[in-house]
Order: sequence, then C-alpha cells, then structure tokens
Amino acid sequence: MERIILFDGVCNFCNASINFVMDHDPKYQFKFAALQSDFAREKLTKAGLNTNDFDSVVLIEGDKVYTRSTAALRIARLLSGAWPLMYGFVIVPPFIRNAIYDLVARNRYRWFGKSENCRLPSPEERARFI
Repeated sequence: MERIILFDGVCNFCNASINFVMDHDPKYQFKFAALQSDFAREKLTKAGLNTNDFDSVVLIEGDKVYTRSTAALRIARLLSGAWPLMYGFVIVPPFIRNAIYDLVARNRYRWFGKSENCRLPSPEERARFI
C-alpha cells in the first residue's frame, strides 16, 4: 500500500518532522509531498479537504486520508524504535488529541520559524518525494 505524507513545506517544525520520519523509516514505507504542491492540491481536492489550510499533516494510505493527530499517530506506528508505542494514544478521544495538535499547529511558525521556500530534498532523498 502506498503511504504519502503531505506536510507544510515552509514550516521548520514540519520539515524537521519529515527528517525524523525519514530517519526512522528504514523500510521506506513513506513518500512525501509539500501541501503547497500541485500533487497535494489534487489529492486534497479529491478528498474534499481545504487546499489552502496547511495546519495539518495529511497521511494518505491507499484510498484513505487521515489528518491531524490521527495522521501523526498512524505515521508513528510504522516507525522504527519505540515510536509505534505512541499509537496507543489513539484511545484518547480525537477531540482531546486534536486540541493538543491544534495548539502546536497554531503556534508552529512562532515557536519554530518559517522558511522562505519549500524544502528541497537532497539527491539521496529525491526518490522519496513526489
């Protein structure tokens, strides 16, 4: 099954998170695209999601689309190390998980900064980006 993570390409926190996922994804289960890309816009439109709101990571697994804390937890469950244990938080009601997620999302530029341009993958990473 193809798994694609759509992320805010100008967010420093989001870019660091993608680096973290790549470092903990030895099976290369994920591909990546910036939410600002034409590819992401097409996928978001098809899923009925806002194409101008970059406050959520989006995980596409086959024909299913996950956002916010559910996307983050589904990503964590496939990473190496102890990170799959984070998936246990899926039992916390989404309104609680998403409130915490939204707090970070609202403040991510203030806390972590913003880049002028979307992330450019290195030559080694290029095959994992759409």
